[in-house]
Amino acid sequence: MKVWDRFVRVAHWSLAACVLIAWIAARLKLKAAEPVHEWSGYAVLLVVALRLLWGWIGTRYARFDQFIVGPKRTIAYAGAMLRGSEPRYVGHNPLGGWMIVALLATGAAASLSGWLSITDRFWGVEWVQDTHHVLGDALIVLAAFHVAGVAFTSRRQGENLAAAMVSGVKRAPGPGDIP
Repeated sequence: MKVWDRFVRVAHWSLAACVLIAWIAARLKLKAAEPVHEWSGYAVLLVVALRLLWGWIGTRYARFDQFIVGPKRTIAYAGAMLRGSEPRYVGHNPLGGWMIVALLATGAAASLSGWLSITDRFWGVEWVQDTHHVLGDALIVLAAFHVAGVAFTSRRQGENLAAAMVSGVKRAPGPGDIP
């Protein structure tokens, strides 16, 4: 069944590409790579802003109210996962939902702190630059956990979630699945 709309899929892969490009450009430590890093950061901020809007007005599985749940449900899901008895979610599972929140928030904060670090007021201010570097590294760590979670869930549930984020299609709900 169709789960992920085109906007969600394009935003997902655009955000991944922009973060990776910004991170690589920063690691090159070349003057010529600085504009690539900067503009990739602006692109991250734009994608995050659009995704936040789409999280309120978008299609069913794109909306935050569909996949962001409270702590009780999230902890219960995590416990079931540790026991190997978690239900399959057609959309994002509770841990995946909170990972989206973490990735969007950290991406926005990294981009904003990067922009702040090149303003006249904060140019060369060490704590602003340090904050930007820490947030950039945290974003990469979160992305690695996200990829690991996708691989784990794909294997556990016998469904290629990365391919679903390309095609938008997932297996229809079965008995015990959460639609």
